[in-house]
Amino acid sequence: MTSINNELYLQVRIVNEYKRRHNLTTEQFLRLDYKYDILHMLEIGYEPFHLMGDEGILDEIDTIVIDRNVAG
Repeated sequence: MTSINNELYLQVRIVNEYKRRHNLTTEQFLRLDYKYDILHMLEIGYEPFHLMGDEGILDEIDTIVIDRNVAG
């Protein structure tokens, strides 16, 4: 149960920071999440992500979104 709470806390914190970084509304973020599965990525990547710090995680999300967008 603690692991789920930690994962959820990470997701909420990072989503809020990502929205702030890119000046997104919740609706805009949810569209990005639908397209790039960001929340799932944070869930399955919790172990390495929680050691990176928020800025590192945000940069990683940006990189993944850009890479997937380029790949089409």
